[in-house]
Amino acid sequence: MNFYFQASSVLDKLDAKQGSIKGVIASVPEKDRKRTAALVIETLKYKAVLGEVLNATQLLKEEKKITSRNLALVLLHDLLLAKGIQASEGVVKQAVLRHKTRIHSEFTRIKIKRGVKSNIELAANGDERAAKIPRYVRVNTSCWTTPEAIETFTARGYSLDGPFAHSKSFAEDEHIPDLLLFSPQVQFGEDPLYITGKLILQDKASCFPAYILYPPSDDDNAVVIDATAAPGNKTSHLSALMKNKGTLYAFERDKKRFGTLQMMLTKAKCSNVQPVNADFLTISPEDQLYGSATHILLDPSCSGSGIVNRLDHLLETESESDEDRETRLNKLAAFQLLMIKHAMKFPSVKRIVYSTCSVHAIENEHVVRQVLKSEECINGPFALAHPGEVLPTWKRRGIPTEMDDPRHAASLIRCTPGEDATNGFFVSMFIRQTQLSVSEGKKRKEPPDAEIDGEAFPKDTAVRRRNNKKKRKKPSQT
Repeated sequence: MNFYFQASSVLDKLDAKQGSIKGVIASVPEKDRKRTAALVIETLKYKAVLGEVLNATQLLKEEKKITSRNLALVLLHDLLLAKGIQASEGVVKQAVLRHKTRIHSEFTRIKIKRGVKSNIELAANGDERAAKIPRYVRVNTSCWTTPEAIETFTARGYSLDGPFAHSKSFAEDEHIPDLLLFSPQVQFGEDPLYITGKLILQDKASCFPAYILYPPSDDDNAVVIDATAAPGNKTSHLSALMKNKGTLYAFERDKKRFGTLQMMLTKAKCSNVQPVNADFLTISPEDQLYGSATHILLDPSCSGSGIVNRLDHLLETESESDEDRETRLNKLAAFQLLMIKHAMKFPSVKRIVYSTCSVHAIENEHVVRQVLKSEECINGPFALAHPGEVLPTWKRRGIPTEMDDPRHAASLIRCTPGEDATNGFFVSMFIRQTQLSVSEGKKRKEPPDAEIDGEAFPKDTAVRRRNNKKKRKKPSQT
């Protein structure tokens, strides 16, 4: 029965809004994670009808051995929609089976009432926006190269026709190097390339923070910090960009998530990463190990309101009052602000990237504008990076009306689910101003390449890398 208790515990955490489905499941021991994830997701799909059956049978009232509503839901799922309760005989299983006939009768009654012929018709519909998001796969350049990956897929019968042409078509991303786009229906969970760490399943928008931070590469003395690292996708991206040189400190305060981080980094062959099981906020900027960090990535806990392709829409069945939502968002924003201000205290830091997977201005533009007025930012001195430093080829920027100075919105990146072929996301970068003037002076010598709100900006590193990529000889597709 431990498996069912584990699944019900995940559902309890989701009900308490303690994270996204993927984030909460990441805390489950790896040996049980796949099976638990499947049961949790399937239970959520049928939660409404399972809840009706539960209420009609009054199972919780009559059977005190079933200790929680979510435990009852996962047991009902397997009894009605799977191959039965997969557990040895015990008091909890027997408590359900005593009502087996009535449970099936109520389930049949609901199907007749709703006019459905198959169980699948009872499932909650998926988020339609998810169908517009390709399956993004980042080539882990710590293991091999993108040309090698492309050649491997073409040998499997794939063609570079774009992710939506047919089931075996894919493409290279136009903004992020080493990122491939496949059909949303393509699965990589059992693919040897994924299992061995050669491929990282990572949404495009989630690749923006590390890429925009642009950590030093080929520098054995470089020191970079990922302040909130688990589960490790962004950390492994930073490591690859650093070409496994220098030192990348990856902080994660939660012990279980730290274990997940360690496994991810081992799998991704990240030899320059030093994982640290500690809260970044407890680290002194003067610490001799971490004080020399020049680049810091901050992707702290957020509402996850931008996520549309992980079935998190299934969690929205129970309404939250506007007052409760605003209170929750303000608490998250206060924590996010604290993290950025702490990062600004590190004496050698030159670049700080702050990102969220939220669509709410409270966690995005409002946090940035508070940072800009903070003592830490003014004394740094820090400023928002020039738009030419922040992926200028990406058209969707921040919301001007949510900023004290509307012009600052051009320095911010937003991704809108359903419109940008990504999950919802937000990225900003703060640069110590002495560094800003040097880097911008160098960049402005280049001819303009991108235009944001009618203003031309110089080529950034993304454009230069993309041009270099185009010069490479394409692998044979025979």
